[in-house]
Amino acid sequence: MKFIAEIDVMPLKEILDPQGKAVTGSMKNLGLEEIQNVRIGKHITLEIEAQDEATAKQRVDEACKKLLANLIMESYSFELKAV
Repeated sequence: MKFIAEIDVMPLKEILDPQGKAVTGSMKNLGLEEIQNVRIGKHITLEIEAQDEATAKQRVDEACKKLLANLIMESYSFELKAV
């Protein structure tokens, strides 16, 4: 079976996010003061071929832990859809 994984990787809330802080400041400069605490992350889409959904979830989780997210500074979540 083929699956598509939609993965979101975000900096941990305890970690300073310099990109998010810069964008938050720019929002104020654009007259959008009501937008605050912007956090910038990554969105990753990948296709995976697996026997079943449980196996696909396990492999995507492994990819996130080993390569796609730095678990010291980032958290991740993902959704899996059969194609």
